Amino acid sequence: MFIEKDIQQIKERGSDLSVVEEQVRYFEKGFPFLQLSKAATVGDGIIRLTDDEIAEVISEFDKSAADGEIALLKFVPASGAATRMFKSLFSFLQEDKKDKSVDEFFAKLKDFAFYEDLKTSLAADGYDIESADEKTIASYFLTSKGLGYGELPKGLLKFHNYAERSRTPLEEHLVEGAKYANAGSNVQIHFTVSPEHRDKFEKLVVEAVPSYQTQYGVRYIVSFSEQKSSTDTIAVNLNNTPFREKDESLLFRPAGHGALLENLGQLDADIIFIKNIDNVVPDRIKGDTITYKKALAGIVLRYQKKIFTYLDKLASNAALLTELDEFFRDELCVIPPAGFESWSDEKKKEYFVGKLDRPLRACGMVKNQGEPGGGPFWAENADGSSSLQIVESAQVDVDNAEQNSIFKNSTHFNPVDLVCAVKNKKGELYDLKKFRDPLTGFITGKSKDGKELKAQELPGLWNGSMADWNTLFVEVPLITFNPVKTVNDLLREQHQ
Repeated sequence: MFIEKDIQQIKERGSDLSVVEEQVRYFEKGFPFLQLSKAATVGDGIIRLTDDEIAEVISEFDKSAADGEIALLKFVPASGAATRMFKSLFSFLQEDKKDKSVDEFFAKLKDFAFYEDLKTSLAADGYDIESADEKTIASYFLTSKGLGYGELPKGLLKFHNYAERSRTPLEEHLVEGAKYANAGSNVQIHFTVSPEHRDKFEKLVVEAVPSYQTQYGVRYIVSFSEQKSSTDTIAVNLNNTPFREKDESLLFRPAGHGALLENLGQLDADIIFIKNIDNVVPDRIKGDTITYKKALAGIVLRYQKKIFTYLDKLASNAALLTELDEFFRDELCVIPPAGFESWSDEKKKEYFVGKLDRPLRACGMVKNQGEPGGGPFWAENADGSSSLQIVESAQVDVDNAEQNSIFKNSTHFNPVDLVCAVKNKKGELYDLKKFRDPLTGFITGKSKDGKELKAQELPGLWNGSMADWNTLFVEVPLITFNPVKTVNDLLREQHQ
């Protein structure tokens, strides 16, 4: 299948031939569907915190952070392009197609945080934004002739207006970090970015950080990483043979956000907050976001302490087995495999040690309002156990009436709102690759140079890549989820 030139190309990318061959096998045999047991609901897999419980866990978290007992880090996937935000505007500019969203964009142009920049850009070439035609405005907005927003990632676009300055999502994450990822006045934030835009992110950080440090009395430690080319997956033709470029080289494609598992696994922190770049709001409604981020972190710390205590006791006390069984079933929502009751105490002990000694995450769940995204479910695992999983529609056999019914009965979904603990009892980082389920990848149809092909995504970062983590689902308010999918979403009340 692969010739010597192919093998050399694979090595130069930092990939292993065996991994690429495995990817081809997945194209050939496909990925199995996940077997859902039931939807997780409040009281049956999803925790609903009372006001008193929220205050209590936040107090515990704040004390640990203020005392410098824990290192905190905010992880923000920020490499996605903003192109899809402007789909209708591109259609208008390039094909003269106009819809209601385009009319709304021009009618409310002054309400956008980027208005003054756009006005200045047009004026530099002698255009008055008040009298310029819509095509000219769209061109200066989308292309490098002006602001070039159609070529930039979301993190660098101006989202929100303030008296002192308009803020980009990157800046809003700086502010959020000061509010809940502040450990002894140190705020670590890590952005994953695309190589072609990294210099622009770094430039903005240099410009913005000093004023926010002064305003919030913190010290920012901002770092960046790029999705490694070694995590790209090979593309194949429809008959599952390697797809080749015009020069006969192999085609590799970015493997989705699951490829960021390696980036995440290299970050040294006790508690890591994960949130998408565009899910930000102005200061006036940040309160719930800050409250529940701290609450999720407090929950993680509380359960991590329980887990570490059990690991210590289990080393010398087999009598804990019944108590541990109840702890996993009732609190961590892990049901052991069939026949567990007849296992020997030694086998049960080995099972519990394996289940205790793994990464831990608390995932915020908002009520389902029809948004696409991973939902919370009880699902079957390869070892015969059942546990909580965030499940995407592509992982479900919707042609199976029972599975489709379970999937449609989900009451909540995860808006990429996670708090993770990635160190073991000794304070050592887990090798996160050991806790992913390789059978939860995706296969999609794409095209290149007019030819159809099949592409493959790695197990999603918060789906299959975290399948073997201890998982807690916690209900959070819908107001904490405010994604920006189109430019006109910035006109919604929560972004003004």
